[in-house]
Amino acid sequence: MVVGESGLGKSTLTNSLFLTDVYSDEYPGPSQRVKKTLEVQKTALSITENGIKLNLTVVDTPGFGDNVNNDKCWDPIQSYIDQQYDNYLNQESRVNRPVHIHDTRVHVCLYFIAPSGHGLKPLDIEFMRRLHEKVNIVPLIAKADTMTPDECHDFKKEILREIQMHNINIYEFPDVSDEEENRLQKKLKQRVPFAVIGSNVVLQINDRRIRARQYPWGIAEVENEEHCDFKILRDMLIRTHMQDLIDVTSSVHYENFRAKKLAGVMPKNPSAKSPIEQMNEEKREHRLKMKKMEKEMETVFDTKVSEKRSKLKQSEQELMRKHEQQKKKYETDLAELEQRRREFERERDEWEERQKSLPQQKPKKERKFF
Repeated sequence: MVVGESGLGKSTLTNSLFLTDVYSDEYPGPSQRVKKTLEVQKTALSITENGIKLNLTVVDTPGFGDNVNNDKCWDPIQSYIDQQYDNYLNQESRVNRPVHIHDTRVHVCLYFIAPSGHGLKPLDIEFMRRLHEKVNIVPLIAKADTMTPDECHDFKKEILREIQMHNINIYEFPDVSDEEENRLQKKLKQRVPFAVIGSNVVLQINDRRIRARQYPWGIAEVENEEHCDFKILRDMLIRTHMQDLIDVTSSVHYENFRAKKLAGVMPKNPSAKSPIEQMNEEKREHRLKMKKMEKEMETVFDTKVSEKRSKLKQSEQELMRKHEQQKKKYETDLAELEQRRREFERERDEWEERQKSLPQQKPKKERKFF
């Protein structure tokens, strides 16, 4: 969805984003039509890249902010977003639900801010305050080529300051653990709000054909990151963060709508709890249950460790006791052997002494008989 005042280049940027003429001479952009009433208009697109076909729906809001009294000019946009959520909820709540629900929910809203250099207008603040809980808002500074780089940098800081001051939740890039992706996320966060340039003109520069805006002082290239943030925005929308935009829409914005819708159809019973309260209570109970299980597991673990240590200590003591017994037995056997050796040597010496003291007897002559 693209939202912003007329003349900020929404149609031109849409053509530049998808490299096609969504709006042409036969079908001009909303700002070129005679009739400018605030209504929501859809345009279906089909993009094919590397053999992958992607179907998109561009939702335009012509007439936004063009009246003298712009009070409640956001109501048709809010009603359209709620209607898409309601259609999805109806399909999801059927008895025979389709296998694949056709998703027409608005996954991102590109909000165009006029390059005034003086901050947000009251209409900008009120619109984002009304819709920041219903859709992923990505703020854009339109026609960034009308500002110098320093003016653009200061304007971005002022916009972010006012957004924070009014507690507006714009789309937050997810935190990742991968170092390479973390650098990419940091680069994207530093560029918010994106300063963009759009052009329907393709210029031939040397051997290159580029979308750019030509001025007497030079050329502002649409896809040059030094000139604007268009290329970063396009990659974020179509390549790197498309799935995250869908996931945040489904898990946050749609679930909030669904909870409020179901809370409205519940019986008016003071004791009855809303789905949100029930969900929060279940979360608390689950958290307490997990903490209790964690403590029990820690207790069991500590008990098993203590038992294991006790068994190891007993085994060690038993081994030491056996070792001492074997050592004593060895020493006893060694002492006994030594005692027996000394007795043997003593007896041998006595025997030798006795042998020496005995007189030597002459051998008897044998008698011969004839």
